[in-house]
Amino acid sequence: MERHDWRDRLNIVYSTNPDFEYEMKPGAETPPPSKQRLTVRIDKKQRGGKKVTLVEGFAGSAEDLKTLGKLLKTKCGAGGSVKDGEILVQGDFRDKIAECLAAEGYKVVVR
Repeated sequence: MERHDWRDRLNIVYSTNPDFEYEMKPGAETPPPSKQRLTVRIDKKQRGGKKVTLVEGFAGSAEDLKTLGKLLKTKCGAGGSVKDGEILVQGDFRDKIAECLAAEGYKVVVR
């Protein structure tokens, strides 16, 4: 469910007209997977020596990014998070995530 916030309204702050509908910013459209190039890499900086797998380069809506993050975490059987436009999966799952993304139709670069 999409939440409309006052920051999404364009040009009008307040209206006394009960039938008035606010004009909202358009949402970001997600390009098809074949048009996206995702980078998969291992990182352990600022994480106490623990390894995490990062997926970067996703272009599209935050909702689609969360959905993809949930899919990857489920396939790997690990925890993680989605923030700042990247997906973090706890552990070294670089190859498994690359295979899963390729099966979904994304172009994958493994570093």
